[in-house]
Amino acid sequence: MTSLTDLTHLGEVVDVVIGVDTHVATHAAAVVDAHTGAVLDQITIESTALGYAELVAFADQHSGLRAWALEGTGSHGAGLTRHLLERDEVVIELDRPERAHRRNGAKSDPLDAIRAAREALARPRLGTPRHTGDRQAVAVLLAARRSAVQGAGDAQRQVFGLLIAAPEPIRTRFRDQNLPTVIAAAAQLRTHPSWDTETTTTVTVLRALARRAQALAAEAAVHEKAILAIVRSWRPDLLAQYGVGPIVAATVLCAWSHPGRIHSEAAFAMLAGVAPIPANSGQVTTRHRLNRYGDRQLNAALHTIALTRLRGHQPSRDYAQRRTSQGKTTREIRRCLKRYIARDLYRLLERAPATS
Repeated sequence: MTSLTDLTHLGEVVDVVIGVDTHVATHAAAVVDAHTGAVLDQITIESTALGYAELVAFADQHSGLRAWALEGTGSHGAGLTRHLLERDEVVIELDRPERAHRRNGAKSDPLDAIRAAREALARPRLGTPRHTGDRQAVAVLLAARRSAVQGAGDAQRQVFGLLIAAPEPIRTRFRDQNLPTVIAAAAQLRTHPSWDTETTTTVTVLRALARRAQALAAEAAVHEKAILAIVRSWRPDLLAQYGVGPIVAATVLCAWSHPGRIHSEAAFAMLAGVAPIPANSGQVTTRHRLNRYGDRQLNAALHTIALTRLRGHQPSRDYAQRRTSQGKTTREIRRCLKRYIARDLYRLLERAPATS
């Protein structure tokens, strides 16, 4: 059976494409002829189970093979996507419609639904929605951990900022201590009846912020433990790679999702923002520009792997030394190494893990 990612034109296998513009409360859908691009019908439904059933019944009124083109399959369109996949419908994921194609700046939900269908017909490569199950569980845990880590960091910085302008007795107590020691001590602070309002309030807030930082750090640790358990049961071979810890592995798996979703290692590198972008001019034909596109979380994960390997992975250190002798800068070497890491991870992920 031909995979969607192998097609050169969606019109080769379906008769109609149903484009859906997804929102929190409603979804707008348009049925477009796959051969002519003509709009055959339109509907707007509520984003509920009854609305999804109504949309499928609406699609059944149009005979022939069909495919669905959705934007936001992991957000506003997640419910509809699950509903369609449970019924073995062909669902195509669109990252974002080409807004520049709007005529005279016109915009409406029905128009965006039509554009989604026509864009799916025009694209040379088609993407499928990310899997749910383990992948979605890891994504939820990653988001929760990221929020906890950021909140803990914010609280720690607020403690540091308060101490700078705190009354002198408090500043003296915490002088020359590192931040972890400061947080632990600040969480145990007690007020004294003889203190003035400023000192009492400062100590009260310092204690609250320090305890908040500790609670969020503990929450982040719980999430990381849950992430490690899922990743170990899903793809333990990824954790065996040098420089790949549970958070990095989870980030890579969430972006990749499942075999066949990303059609090549070059596409995976582009998704990660590590594919080289030519910046040639005139006789200069070897210059490349930093790629600032793609999944930045995945890019950060590859960056972490690269830094870890440059510190302790001898083959990577040898590669860096060889490229340095060729005149490459440290930043250029890191970019090249991230591209190679993306290639190796993609090949590993596309292979089925060995069973014991």
